[in-house]
Amino acid sequence: MPADPTPHGATASGVATGGPQRLARAALKDLPWEVGVAKPDPAVVVDGVTRTFGGLTAVSVDHLEIQRGGITGLIGPNGAGKTTLFNLLTGFDQPDTGTWSFNGKDLGKLSPHRVARLGVVRTFQLTKALSRLTVLQNMLLGAQDQRGESFFRALVPGTWRAQEKANTEKAMDLLKRFKLDAKKDDFAGTLSGGQRKLLEMARALMSDPQVVMLDEPMAGVNPALTQSLLGHVKDLREQGMTVIFVEHDMDVVRDISDWVVVMAAGKIIAEGPPESISQNQAVVDAYLGAHHDAPLTVEEEDQVLAQAEQAIAREETEGTAASTDAGPERNDR
Repeated sequence: MPADPTPHGATASGVATGGPQRLARAALKDLPWEVGVAKPDPAVVVDGVTRTFGGLTAVSVDHLEIQRGGITGLIGPNGAGKTTLFNLLTGFDQPDTGTWSFNGKDLGKLSPHRVARLGVVRTFQLTKALSRLTVLQNMLLGAQDQRGESFFRALVPGTWRAQEKANTEKAMDLLKRFKLDAKKDDFAGTLSGGQRKLLEMARALMSDPQVVMLDEPMAGVNPALTQSLLGHVKDLREQGMTVIFVEHDMDVVRDISDWVVVMAAGKIIAEGPPESISQNQAVVDAYLGAHHDAPLTVEEEDQVLAQAEQAIAREETEGTAASTDAGPERNDR
């Protein structure tokens, strides 16, 4: 059974000096750095989830808990299974085995829209903005339980007009917050990559989610917008949401994460606060590399450069030899 989710220093209303970040860090600070460790108040629980594609095991997670109200970073090398795990948890794919739940409710076999209605929403590595709709129209698509979606109610504007006005006001408030209000009448296809990421995050908030899952929110984003995106991710926690995000930039992970989960070859190989990850030899070997936290020395740079030059020379020699061997055969033809 989860422990009392109100850490020391919080009031009965959940407000504490230092805000939600302090609450999340306080709830996690004394946990052991172990894979599958139980969290004080888990929002999402995964048990025995596996997913295979032919002979490849993309995901094999024995047990994982995501702390409510915190920011959990999910890291690992390309092909580790991070996006596949996101797809499984949000209904875009189905596992071969295992169960997972949100607030104690089983999410297995639920379609993506039903998962979203329960309060778990996601964004995508490649943004899904509808390019031929305006920015405001994209936002309005994110609102749930719209009365005008019913065929017969749509014929009676009085039944949905007030709700649509409220949804439009909410959408405009979010666009102002994400500094996209000036683009409200522009087609989404005209936005930059970073602006599309902002739009997708803003649209996800139209459904008032409890868990927000972000798949590489910083990928391909102009550096000028990176800090803005980081601020918005942190703000999700300040509003009491649970955030899970995939990211490769370790500086970003250290900056905003309360807890980090590391995947490799479909399995979770480490868990812990950001500062623990660089101390885990399995993570260093599988993902970070020996020089993850220190620049190369001059001697090491010279050695790496010499090795690269030797490899290039070897490839050129082999290529020349292959061309010479193939020459007579082409002449015979």
